[in-house]
Amino acid sequence: MTQKIILTGDRPTGKLHLGHYVGSLLNRVKLQREYDTYIIIADVQALTTNFDRPENLKEDILNITLDYLAAGLDPNICTIFIQSHVPAIHELAMYLGLIVPVNVLRHNPTIKSEAAQHGFKDMPYGFLGYPVSQTADICAFKAHLVPVGEDQIPHIELTRKIVRRFNSLYAPVLVEPEALIGEVPRLTGLDGTAKMSKSLNNAIFLSDAPEAVKQRVRNAVTDPQRIRKTDIGHPDICSVYTYHQVFTKDQIQLIREECEGGKIGCVDCKLKLTASINSLLEPMRARRARLESRPDIIWDILNDGTAKAKEVTARTLEEVREAMKINYFQAR
Repeated sequence: MTQKIILTGDRPTGKLHLGHYVGSLLNRVKLQREYDTYIIIADVQALTTNFDRPENLKEDILNITLDYLAAGLDPNICTIFIQSHVPAIHELAMYLGLIVPVNVLRHNPTIKSEAAQHGFKDMPYGFLGYPVSQTADICAFKAHLVPVGEDQIPHIELTRKIVRRFNSLYAPVLVEPEALIGEVPRLTGLDGTAKMSKSLNNAIFLSDAPEAVKQRVRNAVTDPQRIRKTDIGHPDICSVYTYHQVFTKDQIQLIREECEGGKIGCVDCKLKLTASINSLLEPMRARRARLESRPDIIWDILNDGTAKAKEVTARTLEEVREAMKINYFQAR
């Protein structure tokens, strides 16, 4: 039986943090042996909001690839590639854009919220068409599954609609994908008020040194009602406890009991969390240390992965052209 295909990835806009890890990266590492996995570094889509800072992309691509490999993605099993260097994706995006109404894109909830976040009054064409570009990424590989966070579900639903319309208009050559939602809920930031984000300075990065992790956890917001160690704690409103639920599962009942009974202070609770997170990150640091002094290895991995991605997507594009009756030279 042919292995099912996964397409997933990230925009290279900075180093990855624990939110990325529990939200998607951990799942990718687990699934890479079960599925034919393609990891896209979506640099073109990064330019939809950073079009005035293209000089940052090369370093960001290097760092995000280091994060992937440090977390356990194996380039001998999965394919890691750079979006901008796969021409078939961009040609397919143009064809798909022909059948997507502008109003559908304008009313996409993710587009609306991100446009407000970036202060776009008049949305650039590339930003407005981001869901079409994402659809082309998925369809070019005929992906069956797309691991996403809940905020990306509207994009996948739009992808499914575009695929159905294309297949109905021309021929059933594109695969209608399913969204694969991670089992671990999104991590709040260390400030307890928003999602983990580099721009909000409330994140722990996969590349952080042990002391950096300790400092970041030390500054995390805890139960605002708790002043003294002996005060009764309320773990369900404490951001540090939510992290324990993810990273210290084997002690979670004890941590709750000690907190609610006033038997452990916030400082000691944070030290426990620091130890758990550093234990998770230690093997990643070791893998990163072996690679970061050899950027040539990283670029060789990306070059090989991008070459494979070109071959796979070129075959899909041939079928798309044939379905649309624009394969003029092959049809003679």
